[in-house]
Amino acid sequence: MGSGEKALIYLGRYLYRGVIREQDILACANGRVSFRHRHAETGKAEKRSLTGVDFLWRILQHVLPKGFRRARHFGLLPLLLTFDPNRFKPPRKERPPMLCSCCGALMTIVRTRIRATSSAVVAVVPRVGVAL
Repeated sequence: MGSGEKALIYLGRYLYRGVIREQDILACANGRVSFRHRHAETGKAEKRSLTGVDFLWRILQHVLPKGFRRARHFGLLPLLLTFDPNRFKPPRKERPPMLCSCCGALMTIVRTRIRATSSAVVAVVPRVGVAL
């Protein structure tokens, strides 16, 4: 096994990469920023030029408020959406049949009774009448 340095570098890029790469900023002159981006619907690379204020506004839309953490929704996380808890349940243990101690016949459960716990028992205090 290795030291895990390559995995750490990969995860660092994967989880905490910036909004735009430096290579995608083409020019910054005369108060305008030219950059390359991918169109959300077509997926094609496009060039765009915005004022510095508009460019910063778009970048800051991706900055999380203080106290929030960023995590990706790839990798193991989508598995939680399709997780079926019944798939991993252990097999049910079969109990031996209950037999009557007198005749040996198979017993059938007709009624169950749940005993009251001590917190559920309410004490009833009898009223004592005072005669005047």
